[in-house]
Amino acid sequence: MHLRDLPYPDPGDPDIRSGTRFMLWLGRRQLGGQLKALLWGLVNQLSIAALPLGVGLAVQAVADGSGSGLARAAGLILLLGAAVALGETLLHRATTTNWTTAATRIQQLLARKTAELGAVLTRRVAAGEVMAVSSADVEKVGWFVEVLSRFTAAATALVAVCTGLVLYQPELGTLVAVGVPVIALASLPLLPAASRRADRQRERAGYATELASDTVAGLRVLRGIGGERLFLARYRAASQEVRSAAVRSARVWALIGMVQVILPGLLMLAVVGQGAALALDGRIAVGELVTVYSAVLLTQYSLRGFAELALAYAYARPSARRTARVLALSRTDTGAGTATAADPWDGPEDPEGPEPATPPRGDLYDPLTGVLAPGGRLTAVVCGDPDTAGELADRLGGHPVDGAGAGTGDRPSVLLGGVPLDALPLECARAAVLVQDTEPVLLSGTLRELLDVPSSGRIPVAAALSAAQCGDVLDTLGRAADGGDAMAARITERGRSLSGGQRQRLALARSLVADPPVLVLDEPTSAVDAHTEARIAEGLGRLRRDRTTVVFTSSPLLLTAADRVVLVDGDAVVATGTHRELLRDEPRYRSVVARDPGDGGPDGGDGTPCGPGWTTTCVTTEERR
Repeated sequence: MHLRDLPYPDPGDPDIRSGTRFMLWLGRRQLGGQLKALLWGLVNQLSIAALPLGVGLAVQAVADGSGSGLARAAGLILLLGAAVALGETLLHRATTTNWTTAATRIQQLLARKTAELGAVLTRRVAAGEVMAVSSADVEKVGWFVEVLSRFTAAATALVAVCTGLVLYQPELGTLVAVGVPVIALASLPLLPAASRRADRQRERAGYATELASDTVAGLRVLRGIGGERLFLARYRAASQEVRSAAVRSARVWALIGMVQVILPGLLMLAVVGQGAALALDGRIAVGELVTVYSAVLLTQYSLRGFAELALAYAYARPSARRTARVLALSRTDTGAGTATAADPWDGPEDPEGPEPATPPRGDLYDPLTGVLAPGGRLTAVVCGDPDTAGELADRLGGHPVDGAGAGTGDRPSVLLGGVPLDALPLECARAAVLVQDTEPVLLSGTLRELLDVPSSGRIPVAAALSAAQCGDVLDTLGRAADGGDAMAARITERGRSLSGGQRQRLALARSLVADPPVLVLDEPTSAVDAHTEARIAEGLGRLRRDRTTVVFTSSPLLLTAADRVVLVDGDAVVATGTHRELLRDEPRYRSVVARDPGDGGPDGGDGTPCGPGWTTTCVTTEERR
């Protein structure tokens, strides 16, 4: 695989049973690149290992006064030096390619999983954790994949050096052959502690990143309520925990480094002492002593491969475990981080019949709650609890809520035209139903790029912007853009340069441009004023005519524009009808929509409904007085 061929047409199906298995799977997928790096690593390492032979021959030639022997030794050293340079250059090229291709493969796998899970991902995994997995963890796993070939070459070179020294000078060679494996393996008992502390550092860093992200995102609100100092103090405490964890991790690695310095030094002293005694007795020549000494000295270069592999594995193993945990998530998980055995997006196609080529049409129905959105009509859903509304919106989009998967056990799948959403291919399900969250995200880029989304082509951008009442947004962006072209204006990350209402309306315009067969909107006008909301309700009904639309709202303006209103209490539909009918006949509906505490059930002492599904405050008659 060459860098010019990236990205992969298909990153493959990873082995996510454990972090170690995931890394081994990555290594197998790059077998050709690993072999190429191993080849050039052997050229480099063996050339370095052979240099002492040239040095020893040169010293012996000088001692013997042989000019021709010195010339031959110099030629050998020059040849080996050229081989070292060639091997080092091409080894670096090959290992860099291995690192880049491995990191790219992981990024593609994570991107594919993110597209599959959508908004459900950050409900199962913290946002800071997702950010760390897609950045730092990818680098660490790629580093381990890169190190494998260098380590193999270094280990092979050490075996060759020890074998050669035993054959060349048995007495000193045996000492080296015993000492080098001891040095290479001496750090192993310290690796578990190093791995645990590195993992702890990584967890603390992920938490600090998440806390910083949340603080920056809510900085305007925090300043308004005077909570900025509190959150900054929390971030300082979190960063100090990261620092302490990093110091504890560094102590273990300093100990490992000390072992890797002291033991080679002791071996060098033993070789020099034994060699000097043999030379004084005349049992070895000066050149032989220099050769053995130089070989032992250069083994330090190869031993670095062992230290680098240990360091890379200690950091990569927890990173690979976290990456595998994210990749194991699926839309039909029965629990966070646990993939079901029958995930329709991880297995082969159903042999019983072909997958539908186009999204199904018809009524949208949730068997769990009884919510029915007739095809081609605007349905409003009223929930007393915003969390319940968010979970139900996700279900209608085919996203399982936490703790239960769609279509599993007592959580039946939502049906579109009688077809279960979780039985559809992912692309087909996403094309059929679009869910706009209550806090939609605007990606950075120009406004033209923001609205350049896959669509039916039926809704022009200008019509969508007009229906979403984005005129003032266009004026603001036009003044900031070169040439006054609002469509060329830059949208900052998450649209933070815009107000909440402006972000909400641009997101609605983007959803209208997409023109999906089914559009689910969760409180799409919560941040706009009443006059703007009335015009949005009119534009929404106009552009979505003959299209299935579900709006979660308690706004009378949107409810009046709806063809059908559904009232949900807890986990079930308790009433349906028009806005006027429910306002007249249903006390629970009035308590949420009209904010009328005088109607409802017995819990408030005067008919005020007070249930776990309602957000209105329960007050008694005495308290009102």
